[in-house]
Amino acid sequence: MPEAISLGFDTSAAHCAAALLQGDRVLATRHEEMSRGQAELLFPLLTEIMAEGGVDWGDLAVIGVGTGPGNFTGIRISVAAARGLSLSLGIPAIGVGITEAAALDLPRPCRVAVPSRAGEVIWQDFGTGVETAPDQGALPDLPAGPALLSPLHPVAEAIARIALTRRHQTGLLRPAPIYLRPADAAPARDRGPVILT
Repeated sequence: MPEAISLGFDTSAAHCAAALLQGDRVLATRHEEMSRGQAELLFPLLTEIMAEGGVDWGDLAVIGVGTGPGNFTGIRISVAAARGLSLSLGIPAIGVGITEAAALDLPRPCRVAVPSRAGEVIWQDFGTGVETAPDQGALPDLPAGPALLSPLHPVAEAIARIALTRRHQTGLLRPAPIYLRPADAAPARDRGPVILT
């Protein structure tokens, strides 16, 4: 029986990244550095790696998507795409936090830190016995903790690998963005116009 195929992608930072795996084997992968334009590039990039891997959409067993923390718009682009694909293909979409992806297969305990904006990093500790959540700050200002380690896998590949291991779990929630701070944009506070009927 052929191994399950997983598609993982992420636009939570200044990139558009995707990876296609069959079991442990990487069939195709792309990582395009870009500060904007992920919405326009994501599906053409996914179509390219599917063709390169010789895989049709109906062959996929699971979709993994990066849920942040990171760029608000980028996260929403990927999460919406994953939810839409999941619904249309009838397969699970699994959200994976960016720090969890960075920590995949690293020895525990460890700390991971991924670049953020304004010279800061998004970081998290794993395997310390105390559950932590992702946080953001300047690298020199982080509290004492376990050794800071570099990721072993590219982000999209790690997301696809994690999704593959979780595809049979029950009670999976739909992917949802992870935000560390409120959005820069907010709804208008003015009252809307009175609608006459």
